[in-house]
Amino acid sequence: MKKWMIPVGIIAVLVIVIYSWAKGINNTAVQLNENIGESWGNVETSYQRRNDLIGNLVNTVKGAADFEKSTLEAVIKARATATQTTIDPSNITPEDLEKFQQAQSGVSSSLSRLLVTVEQYPDLKANQNFLKLQDELASTENQILTARTRFNEAVKPYNNHVKTFPNNIIAGMFGFTEKSYFKADAGADKAPDVSFDFNK
Repeated sequence: MKKWMIPVGIIAVLVIVIYSWAKGINNTAVQLNENIGESWGNVETSYQRRNDLIGNLVNTVKGAADFEKSTLEAVIKARATATQTTIDPSNITPEDLEKFQQAQSGVSSSLSRLLVTVEQYPDLKANQNFLKLQDELASTENQILTARTRFNEAVKPYNNHVKTFPNNIIAGMFGFTEKSYFKADAGADKAPDVSFDFNK
């Protein structure tokens, strides 16, 4: 065996080992990123279901002739804002996620006001279509919570993979960066004030 073949063989083995190592880091990051994309799709699907239900709910409530117009307009406006806020799942920045959460919080807030206002309308509270939609909305809110939790669960292994050394070097070279988590809405850490007026 010729002496010059030994260093060439060592270099060839090193190149194969480094290539395999880098390929493994990249492919794992791609797979984990795809899981995030799928989870994000489930989040959007849940929010889309809520937006579709809100349209039906608003139409049902419009049937109550004396219902407060400003409350309905707030729901319609919040829904329109939320549907215009979109995120590219392959490049979720903290700023984009914050805008998305603010838009969805606006829908939740205006929807809560609508449902509280409905309490003043006995005919509407007894409307079977309205009651069914209200139940479906409650179910959808649970689906949204589940989808957001699963999204965060998909982000964690991805972030662990692309942030740990030496993966962070290779991941950075391939353009993989840390993803943001869903966080609680502002003020969610404070318990709401609940009061009952038993004199009514």
